[in-house]
Amino acid sequence: MTVRDAATDPRLPSGVSPRHYEIELRLDIATTSFTGRVTIEIDCGRVTDEIVCNAADLAVSELTLEVDGVSSSPRFRLDADTERLHVHTDESLPAGPARLMIEFSGTLNNMLRGFYRSTYIDRDGAEQVMAATQFQSTDARRAFPCWDEPAYKATFQSTLVVDPDHLAVSNTAIVSDTIDVDGLRRVRFAPTMPMSTYLVAFVVGPLEATDPIDVGGVPVRVVHRPGQGHLTGFALEVARHALAFYEDYYDIAYPSDKLDLVAVPDFAFGAMENLGCVTFREVLLLVDPEGASQPERQRVADVINHELAHMWFGDLVTMKWWEGIWLNEAFATFMETACSDHFRPDWGVWTTFGRARAAAFDTDALRATRPIEYPVVSPEQAEAMFDILTYEKGASTVRMLEQYLGETAFRDGVRHYLRTHSHSNADTGDLWESLEHVTGEPVGRIMRSWIFQGGYPLVSVDGTSHGVRLSQARFTLDPEAGDERRWNIPLRIRASADKTSSARSVLLDTASIQLTGPDHDIVTANADGSGFYRVELDPVMLERICAGGGEDLNAPERHALVDDAWALTLAGRLDAASYLALAESFASDPDLTVWQALSVGFAGLTHFIDTPTESALRTRIAEVVRPAADTLGTQPPKGDSDRTRELRATLIRLMGTVGNDSATIAECRRLIDHPDPTIAAAALFVVAHHGDNDDFRRIRDAWQNADDPQSEQRNLRSLADFPDARLVGSILADTINGGVRSQDGPYLIRRALINRHAGLATWAFVEHNWGAINETFPSNSISRMLEGIVALDTPDDARRVAEFLAAHPVPQGEKPIAQHLESQQINVAARQRETERFSAWIAS
Repeated sequence: MTVRDAATDPRLPSGVSPRHYEIELRLDIATTSFTGRVTIEIDCGRVTDEIVCNAADLAVSELTLEVDGVSSSPRFRLDADTERLHVHTDESLPAGPARLMIEFSGTLNNMLRGFYRSTYIDRDGAEQVMAATQFQSTDARRAFPCWDEPAYKATFQSTLVVDPDHLAVSNTAIVSDTIDVDGLRRVRFAPTMPMSTYLVAFVVGPLEATDPIDVGGVPVRVVHRPGQGHLTGFALEVARHALAFYEDYYDIAYPSDKLDLVAVPDFAFGAMENLGCVTFREVLLLVDPEGASQPERQRVADVINHELAHMWFGDLVTMKWWEGIWLNEAFATFMETACSDHFRPDWGVWTTFGRARAAAFDTDALRATRPIEYPVVSPEQAEAMFDILTYEKGASTVRMLEQYLGETAFRDGVRHYLRTHSHSNADTGDLWESLEHVTGEPVGRIMRSWIFQGGYPLVSVDGTSHGVRLSQARFTLDPEAGDERRWNIPLRIRASADKTSSARSVLLDTASIQLTGPDHDIVTANADGSGFYRVELDPVMLERICAGGGEDLNAPERHALVDDAWALTLAGRLDAASYLALAESFASDPDLTVWQALSVGFAGLTHFIDTPTESALRTRIAEVVRPAADTLGTQPPKGDSDRTRELRATLIRLMGTVGNDSATIAECRRLIDHPDPTIAAAALFVVAHHGDNDDFRRIRDAWQNADDPQSEQRNLRSLADFPDARLVGSILADTINGGVRSQDGPYLIRRALINRHAGLATWAFVEHNWGAINETFPSNSISRMLEGIVALDTPDDARRVAEFLAAHPVPQGEKPIAQHLESQQINVAARQRETERFSAWIAS
């Protein structure tokens, strides 16, 4: 038979596949260990004398093979390097069914992957220990021997033997719950649907569950540590809406018998879409709606909606191999946004999505970008796929395609895809085929240029004597990095100044096209801001639009224009003075998302200024912002919408930290305990940026004594914002000595790196503690932590960082770290290019 070389391809040899797993795990949480037995029904596709599956960090004590009712004890060996269990038979196995029975033991690790331990402090001050799993991408093998690849779908029936006082949760409903003679509790769960190993889940410990709510016959609960029951209502409300929304959208019933949403105190990811047992960071599931700001509540809703979208798109239909993970995650991100928008239309979720798309734009404009889909070989490469290009760029391209095809036609194509591939595996081409089948459009041809090549286009709009010329070229933040690649761009253009008028779809599949007739007077070449491309208007068009403050554009279109202008500034296609003039023309804009984009640009301009003129720039920015800030004030009237409240908070943060307005700073010290959490969060942000020792102690106490996850995280993160590097260093020390959870440490360091007063000291901390950081933090978080280096924007800073990372590579972060280093160089170049002329312009 053909055997792949495990040194170059970690995929298991084909020929033997599992059909069903019977898993029994006996946990001893006190000793952080477990023993187990798994019986695997397998199919041999051909005659073979070797069975190979995955196992890692396990000790196998006994192995039995049964064929045609005859049992044997074949030889076996564990290969730690390849994470494989090799079973060798003395006689060839015939093609057909067989049964493999394995007894093993393992340890509940502290690395937040596989089967691991999590801790919390209870209301009496005692530490409690629980066990949880995180198997995506390749860590089910650390809990039981298995075929740990997404294509090997099978059914699973699990039994957990646990402390009688502990709650045990898995993917399906409990079918029996008894006490063994040794006093332990034996909990047996119903069989699952056919699914991949990375979706299996176990959670055991001193936990509680809410009473189930019934959603169309599906019982839904929230599982949490004791004392948090009052924080579960919002999650149940979101889940109730999401299940109904998705069953209607997909036209397929929820594919399991129950749904538990489980809050885990220590969790490396945001959440995980295990079938029927979805696990979350506490801050992304448990929330007090009265004590959380609108973005905090929306984040909880978005994450719940994202994971529940996966129950169909990811769990019911699964990618064949890890290069296809983009489709799972991109589509779930797209669906989370659609579901959240349906849940709370007043939040303007599709408009807010423009900010996530902007972040993807920044990464995808680099030389070091990557295609959305590319060949994945190693587990490290699979881990690296979970990035902004997979999620936000992927979702943006899906949204662009939906708007081009039409929402109903797109939905019908998705339904066709899910019906065709239910309980099996599929790849990117299968979705395009279903969409083509329903719409008749050349979806595959359009999307290949977006999925299999990195980058995105800049669409230039130029008035000519014969109409308007639309042309495309690759957009890069490095002016010297362009090339000749092209895209099939599903443009949506609007010529009417009526913001509600329909957009016309035009496929730009050549270098340029000429428009004449009624469409030549273009208002926008990216209607509703739904396309994953930037637009550069000719000076006449841009001046006309800015003169009216963008009154001919709707909010997503105005946001896109402002965001595009800042990107053009970083790329050297627009100078900083021109950007500031453009930004000032939007000073009366009423939209939150537009102001969020302006905030990014205004903050960025402060890096383009020398010290003598910095105060003049900040004063000018404050005067631009002041009329809008004064109009809204700091006291929200009764009946204010959530978006208006968050706009008020955005303006407070902008005035207090970019404008350095003394009156706003003083006011924020009074507002830090405001009953409106949106105002209080903004005030906290400003106070931290200007805080002293007393402020630091107060906020640290608030973090340590918080009653809900949002307050805890809000106060913890703000400790990285203080202007005193010594104070910031004290909380950084806690990230490696156990004072801060390992799941939070990397993101606190990232935030401190961005702090212009403490960034260099933070980098010194990283250099000095590199070993401890890598031993303490989850491996998937190191590259995310290093994103903060982009703010160290002097040539010496960049050289120092690059030399260190060259000597200390991160295997699972090679591509993202290359992106961070390039972004850092882009910022260095922009600062060098702009500082002298922009400072002179401000001073004139």
